[in-house]
Amino acid sequence: MEAAHLAWAPLGWECVGVAEIDPAPCALLAHRLPHVPNLGSVTDITDEQIAALGRIDVVIGGSPCQDLSVAGNRAGLAGARSGLFHEQLRIFNAARTFCGARWLVWENVPGAFSSNRGRDFAVVAGALAGCELDVPRDGWGNEGVALGPNGLVEWSVLDAQWFGVAQRRRRVFAVLDTGDWAGRPPVLLEPDSLRGDSAPRREAGEAVTGTLSARTEGGGGLGTDFDCAGGLVPEVAPTLLAQGNRTGGDRPPGTSVDTCESLIPEVAHTLRADGFDASEDGTGRGTPLVPVAFDCKSSGQAGFGVGEIASTMRSMGHANCHQNGGGHLAVQQGMQVRRLTPRECERLQGATDDWTLVPNAKGKPMADGPRYKMLGNSFAVPVIRWIGWRIQIAHTWLQRAAA
Repeated sequence: MEAAHLAWAPLGWECVGVAEIDPAPCALLAHRLPHVPNLGSVTDITDEQIAALGRIDVVIGGSPCQDLSVAGNRAGLAGARSGLFHEQLRIFNAARTFCGARWLVWENVPGAFSSNRGRDFAVVAGALAGCELDVPRDGWGNEGVALGPNGLVEWSVLDAQWFGVAQRRRRVFAVLDTGDWAGRPPVLLEPDSLRGDSAPRREAGEAVTGTLSARTEGGGGLGTDFDCAGGLVPEVAPTLLAQGNRTGGDRPPGTSVDTCESLIPEVAHTLRADGFDASEDGTGRGTPLVPVAFDCKSSGQAGFGVGEIASTMRSMGHANCHQNGGGHLAVQQGMQVRRLTPRECERLQGATDDWTLVPNAKGKPMADGPRYKMLGNSFAVPVIRWIGWRIQIAHTWLQRAAA
């Protein structure tokens, strides 16, 4: 869907060429970027086509991840899809020769580090740097650097949720600088601080236990009578936290809202290109869905959970004296969870609303399935914008140093 254009246009950068063969993305590119040439399959692009594009500064691409992903067949760079990395490098070398390109940005899944026991990423980093690399004894970690005849290569695992979108999307990014890298600040390897918006805390927290008393549930106070009178343990309430894939406090996923009826922000799992039949099956694949059951107890005591039969309607006594206290009568209407809409998925990727809602090849509105697929295959826009911003800082730094 050309996320790089969405990310870098605000920086003043111009897209001069794309390479796409899938009908739906081709229709989007023709509608959104009608003046940008689509060179088609990366395997067919010639040096003459690249030279005709004029000046090029950055070549960006994400070779298909299926052969490197732990969810794929693990064919690695020998696979027909992930092996297209070599075509991206060929295109960059031509752009460097004929158009003055300096930077290459490559993206893929973290499975690239473990594919073929780490040797595939050694090939990637070594090919970018122009040298042979061995797999580190303790693995590739999450970031690193390599230096070779071609220039400096930085790589790092970046998660989209650190950059202001509600999606866990960890991706490996590698940046090759073939210019004067020695006099500039790092692009990916920041020397201190954190990148972007820190992810919200989701680890198990700590809480004060209830006082000992003859009750079936933990409570506060000096004993049963005091509990029933509403005794409380004097304690400052902790800051409200998002608790992972949970919809309220420390309850299991999707069981109820928070006791103070506040909304807890959730982060969706990684979007995938699953087309028309995307569904949540517990494997992290498909369209993100979160089932919710509601709690009718004002006191915060457990009501009913997902998959349980609702209890008989009944009157509810004093909130602190009855196991069934503190609630109100409620009728639960029939409900079902839904998949995220394409617009919601666009927002999870940081894209403009309805960016993928364009006419298809037949002139009709694009169906949801191709839109899901485009979004699942794309970059997270804020992450790419940050990388572009860092490249621009490095470029400006060198210009000032030369002045």
